[in-house]
Amino acid sequence: MIIRKTPEQIEKMNVAGTVLRRSLNAAGEAMAAGVRTRELDELIRGVIEAAGARPAFKGYMGFPANSCISVNEAVVHGIPDDRKLRDGDLVSIDVGVELDGFMADSARTFLLGDVSPENRRLVEVTRRSLEKGLEQCHPGRRVGDISHAVQITVEAHGFSVVRELVGHGIGENLHEDPQIPNFGPPGRGPVLEAGMVFAIEPMVNAGTDRVRTLKDEWTVVTADGKFSAHEEHTVAITEKGPKILTLLD
Repeated sequence: MIIRKTPEQIEKMNVAGTVLRRSLNAAGEAMAAGVRTRELDELIRGVIEAAGARPAFKGYMGFPANSCISVNEAVVHGIPDDRKLRDGDLVSIDVGVELDGFMADSARTFLLGDVSPENRRLVEVTRRSLEKGLEQCHPGRRVGDISHAVQITVEAHGFSVVRELVGHGIGENLHEDPQIPNFGPPGRGPVLEAGMVFAIEPMVNAGTDRVRTLKDEWTVVTADGKFSAHEEHTVAITEKGPKILTLLD
């Protein structure tokens, strides 16, 4: 069942999204070669808690950190640790924030230093595919329209979308109905209505779409070891069109 939110509830999610945005901005400003992913995670926690909010990922299904930090071939769910970032890395940071009982969820892939042209293009195409998905977020359209817009944008540039992981509804819970795949035909799935709120999150691989999970039981990596990028926004469907609740400055 898709839970529609009131304007007041959407505003609460927008406030949570503002805190989230600040935490991602702070992580991006602190990012440099030699910085450990654990340090970025602690910085994110500090920004969130200073706003009176809570890192929604911490403890969710047993996840041990405040954010997911996935580097290079890691697609999602990377656990921050003592790894030092290096020039040329792609660093995907996924953050969830809970404030006043409502959630926001967003991810961004940062390019550290001298990133190869191919990996730079990977990130640009991933961001563009998210934009194309968000453009479909109008009442009367369908979830499949979002999925299709993401897929055709990615595949037109020779990259692949991960099929084993999907976007989702969000609200009082981090994950709600419906699931939002990043692939599929248009005109299928639930009809979009004002008050629905989604986390749309293309996960795009430079090579094969296949992935595997490491022994830590969290980190999902590409099956062929090529790089991956991840972009995500929380968006509310309104009568006037999409309202992005986690838009970066």
